[in-house]
Parts: sequence; C-alpha cells; structure tokens
Amino acid sequence: MLLSEIATQLNLPQRGADQEITGVNTLAEAAPSELSFLANPKYAAQLATTRAGALVVSEEQAPADRSCLISPNPYLDFARCVQLFAKAQGSFSGVSEMAFVHPEARIDPTATIYPFVYIGPGAIVGKNVQIFSGTYVGEDCLIGDDAVIYPNCTLMAGVRIGQRVILHAGVVLGSDGFGFAQAAGGMLKFPQIGRTVIEDDVEVGANTTIDRAALGETRVGQGTKIDNLVQLGHNVRVGRNCILVAQVGIAGSSSLGDGVILAGQAGIAGHIHLGDGCRIGAKSGVGQDVPPKQDMSGIPAMPHGTYLRASTIMPKLPEMKRRLSKLEKELASLREELANK
Repeated sequence: MLLSEIATQLNLPQRGADQEITGVNTLAEAAPSELSFLANPKYAAQLATTRAGALVVSEEQAPADRSCLISPNPYLDFARCVQLFAKAQGSFSGVSEMAFVHPEARIDPTATIYPFVYIGPGAIVGKNVQIFSGTYVGEDCLIGDDAVIYPNCTLMAGVRIGQRVILHAGVVLGSDGFGFAQAAGGMLKFPQIGRTVIEDDVEVGANTTIDRAALGETRVGQGTKIDNLVQLGHNVRVGRNCILVAQVGIAGSSSLGDGVILAGQAGIAGHIHLGDGCRIGAKSGVGQDVPPKQDMSGIPAMPHGTYLRASTIMPKLPEMKRRLSKLEKELASLREELANK
C-alpha cells in the first residue's frame, strides 16, 4: 500500500514523501519499505538508526527527515496499521467431510468447519464462524457470528459465546467447576449444572480454562481480553473490558467489575468482589473485597504505595534484626546494672 493510502484509511496526517509500504516491523528490524512506530520513549534513540521507510509517531517525536504518520497515540494507531497487513490464519473453507456435524446441529452456510471437528446435537454455529481442527463443540452450544475457534478447543455442553469471540488453541470452556461436599465416606461431587457465557468481542488465550457454574452461570463480559494459562472457577463473573494477564487464577463465585486489570500470576480468593477499575499487581494474592479504582500489590494484597514502601524495607530486615538484637542485649545489660545499684 502507499503510505498516503494508509493515512487516508486511518485518518492520520502524513508528513514527508509518499512511498510504497510492503509491511510493518520494529524500529530495530524494519526494512526501507516497511512501516514502524515509536510509542515508548525508551526506544527513542533508535529513530536515528532505524532503516524504516516511514514511522507512526507523535508530533513531538517526528523526525524532520523521515516520512511519518502523526498520531496522538502511536501504539494504538500502529496496531491499526498492523491490521491492514495481518494475514488471517488458515486456508480452508466450507464444511469438511472429515468433520462430524450432528444432524440436529445448525451450521450457517458461511461457516468454516475444518477436518476432525466434532459438533454435537442442538449446537448452533453463526455466520462466518471458523472452527479449526481438533475442536469439540458439545450439545446445545451457541457460537455467535464471526467467532474464531483455533485448534483443539473444547466447548462443553451448553456453552455460549458471542460475536467476534476469539478462542486460541487449547481453550476449555464449560468444564466442571471444582465443587465437592464433605461426606462420611469421603468427598461427594456437587454436580455442576450451570453454564459458561462469553460475551461479544472477548479474546481468550491459549490453554485457558473457564469452568461452568455449579448453578446459574459463569460469565465473561464484553470486550474482556484474557491471556494464556488463566483459570476462572465456577460462577466467576468478569466485567466488561477487563484485562487478565497470564497465569491469573480466580476462585469460585468471585466477581470483577468493569475495566479491572489483573497482572501476571495474580490470585483472587473465592467469594470476593473487585470494584470497577481496580488494578492488581503481578503475583499478588487478594483475599478480601477491593473498592473501585484501587491499585493493590503483594501477598496479602495491600495498597500499592504501602507495598512499595514495604518492599524497600524487606532487604534491610536482616540488618535491622541484627541491630535490634544488639540493642536488646544492651538494654538488658543496662537494666542489670540499674538493678545492682
């Protein structure tokens, strides 16, 4: 594409000469025919050495000798540029004869079903859906229009996913929640008879598991993005436009408001609520409700400012303990002297 065509499509001001753009790349690796970007000031020095033919940059960072697209948010607008060049995965179309589609399933004629897919009775597959090989779609599942389900995903019975949902390889939706009751003879399984609902525009990373509800439903709100290897327990409710980074774990019956961010390996105990806009730091353990718009870190989770102050003290604890022991001995010695007078 010509740089001017990209500028027109994205409604961005263009500076410098027009040229053909063949792809997108990083500042360090871009070729003279490729488009790159600068969003993090940490990499500003690379503007002087990059071979990129054009840049997406802010007004303040735009080099005078380089073709540029001027953006108030270079990261966002470069992502839009990448969408213009991104090649969709997969090359198959139609419904493979090597897929099993139950006669009572309803498949839209525009859907693509790869070989070795199983689709059970009562399942409904919407328009332009793509289901890659090795995927199991159980009975009475509902898959909304334009959803993409990559290889080896599992949708157990009754799962519902909305429009434009993306499930990456190995996702499991609707497996039984971890529910057992103590009985005289051991553990009695509590049947998990609820369902799992994934709303529109949700993306779920590889090998993430979202359990079905014991009763009622487990639900992930519209626009939420979930990274790889995340676990959501039964009856968890995640609000809209949340971000759950890799290896997050949320125990049963907890709920997240809208716009919540959980950094990598954060753990959320069961039956608690995180208010709208909360941000939880990496490896944090949250065991109680968190009010809206709070930043929390640590184990147990505490206000982020408190955590930072505590973190600066932690390395000093051995020396502080040594000094405290010394002071205790000196104090004991003074007391003994006073007692002997």
